[in-house]
Amino acid sequence: MPLRIAIPDMVSPSYFPAIAAVELGCFGTEGLEATIELLFPVTRTYEALRDGRLDFVGGAAHAALYAFREWTGCKLLCALSQNMYWFLVVRRDLGIGRGDLRALKGLRIGAAPGPADGLRRMLVESGIDPEQEVSIAPVPATAGVSFGLAAANALEKGAVDGFWANGMAAEIALRSGIGALVIDARRGDGPKASRHYTFPALVTSQEWIDRSPETVAAALRAVVAAQTALKRDPSLAAAAAKRHFPAAELALIPELVRRDAPYYDPAISREAVDSLNAFARTTALLSQATAYERVVATQFQSLWSGA
Repeated sequence: MPLRIAIPDMVSPSYFPAIAAVELGCFGTEGLEATIELLFPVTRTYEALRDGRLDFVGGAAHAALYAFREWTGCKLLCALSQNMYWFLVVRRDLGIGRGDLRALKGLRIGAAPGPADGLRRMLVESGIDPEQEVSIAPVPATAGVSFGLAAANALEKGAVDGFWANGMAAEIALRSGIGALVIDARRGDGPKASRHYTFPALVTSQEWIDRSPETVAAALRAVVAAQTALKRDPSLAAAAAKRHFPAAELALIPELVRRDAPYYDPAISREAVDSLNAFARTTALLSQATAYERVVATQFQSLWSGA
């Protein structure tokens, strides 16, 4: 039976190395058969991993804590890329400047469960009450649809004033002229600590690690190989995406991968885990500081430490 890998947003650069590892044959090179599928939102994706219905997840690292309390039962295998990776885009006609989070007061912002945690924390650190001063909620019609595409569509139709979503959604809204970029979290907009709240990670269950460490190691090698290939030649993204992306988004993905390629580093540093845990504690997903070795599958560290 093929390995089942799920991500919470398909038509997106957010978890693209996981897609590429399957579609470019990197799993096949390791002697593994694997499939990639969409399962939204990320909280549900991790619940499926916990319940044994998935083998691997590509998702926001902190969101694993929704299903695996106190990091019990799962491990991060590698980073799919570095830093928090969502964008805040608002209607251009609102005239909100880059980085001006305080101007969001009274607005309707579309954000998916899990990713919304990062936006809420940024607002708190900017002196805004995200529960009282901003309306943050999922956008309509996201069941079975890429959240980013649904968010961009909702902005165009006026169903929301802005969205917090992936780079594909941001690119569509910006190119259309409807949206204006307020925050690019990965590249340092927003509160100083915010870029390190979370990151996209490849995650599996402790049960899988115990049962078949050689399979887990092979899967990890496949993802690292895909990251390396995309960094070397971002145009490979088109071949990796062709079975999953609509035509317009397929044309955009090589450029988005080229921009993100410098962040395709699989390493998970101790500092990254410290920041991740601190963020999780502020959002009440974690009750206490947790050792690096409890979060990261360190027995596989050599597979990405020199990548």
